[in-house]
Amino acid sequence: MSDFEGYQWALPESLDIPPDRLQLRLDFYSSAAVLYSFESHTIKTKMVSARDISLAMLGSVALSSGLLPPNALWWKRTRGEDEVAIWQPAKIWRVALQLEAFKPARRFTIPMPGLIFICQMGKPPRVFAAKRRPCSLNDEVYHAPLYNVFTDGSTCPGTHSYPADMSEIPASFFMSFFTRDASFRNRSKKYPNDLLPLWEELDGKKKYPLNDLVPFGHVKDLM
Repeated sequence: MSDFEGYQWALPESLDIPPDRLQLRLDFYSSAAVLYSFESHTIKTKMVSARDISLAMLGSVALSSGLLPPNALWWKRTRGEDEVAIWQPAKIWRVALQLEAFKPARRFTIPMPGLIFICQMGKPPRVFAAKRRPCSLNDEVYHAPLYNVFTDGSTCPGTHSYPADMSEIPASFFMSFFTRDASFRNRSKKYPNDLLPLWEELDGKKKYPLNDLVPFGHVKDLM
């Protein structure tokens, strides 16, 4: 296309409307995107990122998060799904720990630090702990001192079903039975090998010892 032939509209020739000339073209490959710019008799090419393309397109697209749940920290859309981070202030929770199959679960009433639940509709959340409600990308976050949580903060749902209403996911998480199926080491400085002695020590207490939390990273690492 050395002369950059334009798009000819299907209109009567008598109107003498010139072709709409090609100016840009995007070619998508499995690992890259290439932008072709047609100027005069020259073709210029450059690699572009998906972020650059999306930002250019979003200029004419209206986006809204809609009503956010109480204590929402941030909202984002990732891979076509809404994701909301919800802050759950420190409080006392009733939990059930299933240590052995076909045997009654152990029941605890334990204080937890403030928790960050990163939620998607109907899916198990990612869970982290914080000493106070985050207000900066550089605020520290910690591993949640909970069973059913993996090292990266993702959680094991087991047979538990999560609600579509993301505001209900934190409470739904604590309604599920906890087990030792996920990672439970290095969640407590005092008890690095298992959470059970920590839970036994906290059972019936009113406040979580914040100096026992194990660092994970910063808020920006979660986003």
